[in-house]
Amino acid sequence: MSLRSVCVFCGSRSGRNPAYTGTAQAAGQMIARNGWRLVFGAGDVGLMGEVAQSAIAAGAPTLGVIPVHLLGRERGNRDMARMVVTEDMHERKKVMFMNSDAVAVLPGGAGSLDEFFEVLTWAQIGLHRKPILLLDVEGYWQPLLRLIDHVVAEGFADPSLKGHFQSLADVGALEVALKAALV
Repeated sequence: MSLRSVCVFCGSRSGRNPAYTGTAQAAGQMIARNGWRLVFGAGDVGLMGEVAQSAIAAGAPTLGVIPVHLLGRERGNRDMARMVVTEDMHERKKVMFMNSDAVAVLPGGAGSLDEFFEVLTWAQIGLHRKPILLLDVEGYWQPLLRLIDHVVAEGFADPSLKGHFQSLADVGALEVALKAALV
């Protein structure tokens, strides 16, 4: 079996709640502990940097993907095993997704929402069946989950939309879900 890879989408900022940073670090360590490769946005800032540094320090192989216009802003983590520079954000998402067996979404902002909705839409229209795992750190994603319920209730999406992703409370639950998915 080939090396299993987990794509992590998350903030390029750390957020206000220290639990976000602790969870990002624990997620990186968990990926390494299981012998999986981390696929991430290649930056060394925010939660993205915390996941990457923790995974790298614990021995995980990594693939970082960054668009050329963010090289100065996100600084490109130089410790990773491999880095791909893309032309734009859309290509970045595609390369990250195509090189992964599962997607985990930690707290983040507009970029993380964009990444989540893109892979969710791809699943909804049948382009993939990879697990999409939303890590709901201390209820961070509850407003998003309510919005998705509202979209379904208002008839803009079929209830099956909610079956294309799983919301998990902590890194332990994420690890269980990934182990089940990456067998």
